[in-house]
Amino acid sequence: MEYKSIAIDGPSGAGKSTMAKRLATALGYLYVDTGAIYRTLGLFALKRGVDPGCEREVLPLLPQAKIKMAYGEDGFQHMYLGGEDVTDEIRRPEVSTAASKISAIPEVRDFLLGMQRDMAKKNNVIMDGRDIGTVVLPKADAKIFLMATPEARAQRRYAELLERGMQVEYENVFHDILERDARDSGRSAAPLKRAEDAVLVDTTEHSLEESFQILLRTVQERLR
Repeated sequence: MEYKSIAIDGPSGAGKSTMAKRLATALGYLYVDTGAIYRTLGLFALKRGVDPGCEREVLPLLPQAKIKMAYGEDGFQHMYLGGEDVTDEIRRPEVSTAASKISAIPEVRDFLLGMQRDMAKKNNVIMDGRDIGTVVLPKADAKIFLMATPEARAQRRYAELLERGMQVEYENVFHDILERDARDSGRSAAPLKRAEDAVLVDTTEHSLEESFQILLRTVQERLR
């Protein structure tokens, strides 16, 4: 059986995970949040007291990282670290920063690449991240580059964190968004960039429902 794959890339806070989950449900595909994998590894580094941006400290941790990705009764992806469900914990702002730093290490990306590609070999998948259409699944059947202004993305992330019960300031969230954009676009290993054959979708001026309908139509057209 030949499986289909959809790649959704874009900067932090663009709504990739939210849109990808809804698309996966609508199309009956498996949703793979690759960013959660890097977040889990970033959390592991923090728990071990390791600088997630220091290659010399991070590389010895890789063989020890017991990371597992599974799907719960809710149908969504859950991340496990050493057998513990860390799905909620990896959404903390400091873990986001750690994930951005650790993902810039080439050996880390190579270490996790096989896990990501293996999912696409065995399932129809919608995969979101920073380099899905350019590196992980360069032959994906449909590619989307999801974008929004930094201000819009910061406001969305701020609201999401408040909903999770976290005490944060909008200014700090906005600053983190700008910093992460710079790191993700400027890193030497698989930098964030739009694949040449990816459709650009800017959600700045659209509601959640409008954005979803635009993506659904775009993906259905590409799959045809």
